[in-house]
Amino acid sequence: KRSPPIYDFTTSDGIRHELWQIESAEKQNEITNAFAKQPALYIADGHHRSAAAAKVAQNLRGTPDHHKYAERFLAVSFSSDELLILDYNRAVKDLNGHTPEAFLEKIQDRFELFSGQLEHPKPHHFEMYLAGSWYTLSTRNPVLKNSRGPISSLDVSILQTNILSPLLGIEDPRTDKRIAFIGGIRGRAELEKRVHEDCAVAFKLHPTSVEDLLNVADAGEIMPPKSTWFEPNLRDGLII
Repeated sequence: KRSPPIYDFTTSDGIRHELWQIESAEKQNEITNAFAKQPALYIADGHHRSAAAAKVAQNLRGTPDHHKYAERFLAVSFSSDELLILDYNRAVKDLNGHTPEAFLEKIQDRFELFSGQLEHPKPHHFEMYLAGSWYTLSTRNPVLKNSRGPISSLDVSILQTNILSPLLGIEDPRTDKRIAFIGGIRGRAELEKRVHEDCAVAFKLHPTSVEDLLNVADAGEIMPPKSTWFEPNLRDGLII
């Protein structure tokens, strides 16, 4: 019979969290051995934090400040078929000096532009909310031909390389205060709200696939920042 969880609660976003503490040494060893047999674990979220933690640990090795716990960080493991990847969208504060009309004209150099939303979202197609209207952007073939690597072919990279950087002047989305990142779980309404309140344009992306994520990792690369929004998303601070 399964014992009751030590935590059982539902967060404000409707996600139920249940946590069991495994005290049996036999069960702990069984789980440890099962993980030891896994050929690889892939980082699905927190790529840049993980890389930073690894660099700090490496720099501390051989110094008086090094401690075994510097080699560890908290993680949770999911089977790839139990993860849902949602879109991770962008909203930008201004048009970098462009009028909406000029911005639309510039975009058409690299994308086919259509009025309205996508009925069936698909890779390399973007939805854009600008000046109270939705548009669909379809990536032109010359852009796709230059976007064949595991990272450059991601929709987040195509958007960054062809719109955010050259047209909107956002060179580093990790540090630029003009860009906001909005989880796809909030829907189109949140993008419209941001444009009506404090942004000039918003982009809705097709979700990154699990296959894309694994391909990037297998190539020894790191996913671009804010490229994946995962569900289920555990509550921060649940275990410290």
